[in-house]
Amino acid sequence: MGTREQGRQDRREHQEHLGHLGHQEQREQRNRQERRERQERRILLAPFVACLLIAVPDLLFDQVPRLITLLLIGPLLACARLGVRHTVLVCCWSAALGLAIGLGNDAVPSTGFGVRFGGLLVGCVLTVYAARQRDRLRDRLARAREVARVTQTAILRPISRTFDGTLVCTRYHSASHESAVGGDLYDVAMTPYGLRVLVGDVRGHDVEALRLSAGTLTAFRELAYTTPDLTTLAVDLDARITPELGPEDFVTAVLAEFAPGEVRLVNCGHPPPLRSGHRIELLEPLVPTPPLGLGPDPIQYRVRLQPGDRLLLYTDGLTDARDPQGAPFPLLGEAALALREPLPDDALRALHARLLAHTGTALADDLALVLCQPTEATVPAPVP
Repeated sequence: MGTREQGRQDRREHQEHLGHLGHQEQREQRNRQERRERQERRILLAPFVACLLIAVPDLLFDQVPRLITLLLIGPLLACARLGVRHTVLVCCWSAALGLAIGLGNDAVPSTGFGVRFGGLLVGCVLTVYAARQRDRLRDRLARAREVARVTQTAILRPISRTFDGTLVCTRYHSASHESAVGGDLYDVAMTPYGLRVLVGDVRGHDVEALRLSAGTLTAFRELAYTTPDLTTLAVDLDARITPELGPEDFVTAVLAEFAPGEVRLVNCGHPPPLRSGHRIELLEPLVPTPPLGLGPDPIQYRVRLQPGDRLLLYTDGLTDARDPQGAPFPLLGEAALALREPLPDDALRALHARLLAHTGTALADDLALVLCQPTEATVPAPVP
């Protein structure tokens, strides 16, 4: 009874901790939204205030030279940051202030005022045209980004489904703000030899890393269905992607093949998978193998999966994360707590929340998480 009550207490504390992390993330999102709204209000008001500051001296003091043409500063600010509608409003405001300056100085009938005021109106027309062109370019860029987003999703699609008795869930974070896909990669393939999973990490974070990620995934999707064993698959992957790599490039990778009651693994320089069940442990290879692109000689090893076991494949964005004091993320302890969640998607969400709580800020590295859980209790095949 005492052990059962302690277990319930641990689960309650675990849920409260996750709830606290969720509330903290929501507060941070609200704070970011409020800061963006305040910044947008300042941007909207800036052109109007600039025009008013230019016009007030000429309206109040006759000895100050007429500054009508300087009223173009407001429309220029508007066309650089705002849309067409707001630019038109600022232009109308500038023209009204310019006319008020002329009336206040009894200069409206004069030729000099007409020239200056005409120049102001021409400048306003040009700023509206510039704002329109800017909006068109922004729309084109938005469409291009959407096409890129859809393409990147096709390259690295989210997964949460069961493949031949194994539930697979994924979670991904790209450190690049410009791209939804970085140097980390994953994929699954339901082959004649069973479910196969690839998790890898391309050296670097730039566009070149994205290109190499796409090339590695393409090679895996072509070879996974025809290569009979994981060691040959790793060798063929190495041969396929090596010509595309630079002299200092490489790809760490772990390949997993699920069979009744077990998983077969080949690890090429990648962080070891983590098995969670009755106990939690890292599944280190017996012999270290270099990454793809560096001539690996891979060796397959087999690991028994008991009913209820889970296998976590991940990239070094999890193990290399540091808190503000430089302490590494305590993987085994945090994973043991997060993987208590009954649903795999919730377990990955909890692990990601714990990682963010540890770093205290946005992740500086790409991160790929793949959680696999056999849903059928079976007996492994005998070792040949």
